[in-house]
Amino acid sequence: MIELRNVNKTFHSEGVTVEAVKNVNIKIEDGEIFGIIGYSGAGKSTLVRCINLLERPTSGEVLVDEVDLTSLSEKNLRNARKGIGMIFQQFNLFSSRTVFQNIEYPLKHSKLAKAEKKKRVEELLRLVELESKAKVYPSQLSGGQKQRVAIARALASNPKILLCDEATSALDPQTTLSILKLLKQLNKQLGITIIMITHEMQVIKEICDRVAVMENGKVVEAGDVFSIFASPREAITKDFIDTTSNLSKIFSLIEEKADITNIKPGQCIVKFKYLVRSSSEPLISTISRKFNIDANIIFGNIELLDSEPLGGLVSILSGDAEEMEAAMEYLKSKNVGVEVILDARNS
Repeated sequence: MIELRNVNKTFHSEGVTVEAVKNVNIKIEDGEIFGIIGYSGAGKSTLVRCINLLERPTSGEVLVDEVDLTSLSEKNLRNARKGIGMIFQQFNLFSSRTVFQNIEYPLKHSKLAKAEKKKRVEELLRLVELESKAKVYPSQLSGGQKQRVAIARALASNPKILLCDEATSALDPQTTLSILKLLKQLNKQLGITIIMITHEMQVIKEICDRVAVMENGKVVEAGDVFSIFASPREAITKDFIDTTSNLSKIFSLIEEKADITNIKPGQCIVKFKYLVRSSSEPLISTISRKFNIDANIIFGNIELLDSEPLGGLVSILSGDAEEMEAAMEYLKSKNVGVEVILDARNS
């Protein structure tokens, strides 16, 4: 387990004090994929560098398997860091070394014999599906291939933890998905704990079990990914979620007075949203039959997260006002969030 207790990191430069990380408390379980998300300057990269003490916290404790890394001697800290791999946005490969040599580099001072090192590198090349690239140089690789090399190099010393600092930010969407798929596979195959630092909510949704949201150096919200997406509490979390959903588009359409929002007297525009994990039910058709109302779906954003429906719909409801109210109460009883966006029922 990784546990951060009251971690703070303050920088002082030319008379300016910056509190990059403020009183952060996080627990990350073994084998978990944990996301830390925030905009630029939120403190997330500083925080992740505090985990392996590339940045030493100003105060607080960093415990890995109940050992406080901040209390270790330099020698013991170097040994502890061997159990923590790290990959970066810009890959940080040696341009003058082949793929094989880049992956082999962390083993340079290990006690492994030459043949054992060779075997280990070949295993890692197979793991990241780059067997045919062993003798080429980084300049001959695509961005996705470079990141695969960086991942293999980070895994060379068999770490239990892998820190990923904006590891997909320099990649196109398709390559990003392939890298996330690889990381998820490594997590399952090796049981390695992965910590993802990102500013992209889509990355969190694709791979993470739990997530912490950072703003101004603080963790403002944390929880399992489904709950955070379904019921965000903080404004910044809602902003991030809006980047992966089109449900909030209804507000700009109303502001622009788009034709689709010109509802008739007796109608209302309603946003429905899944709030908890539950089996999918034909809710729209059910309320149409049960309460004799019409539900015209304007648009929606529903997908599966851990095999459970996540997202919602924006619809125009028509019918008897009391029946519409009863239908909305019925949906709430089924753990569906209901928000009336535009109401002409009393017109």
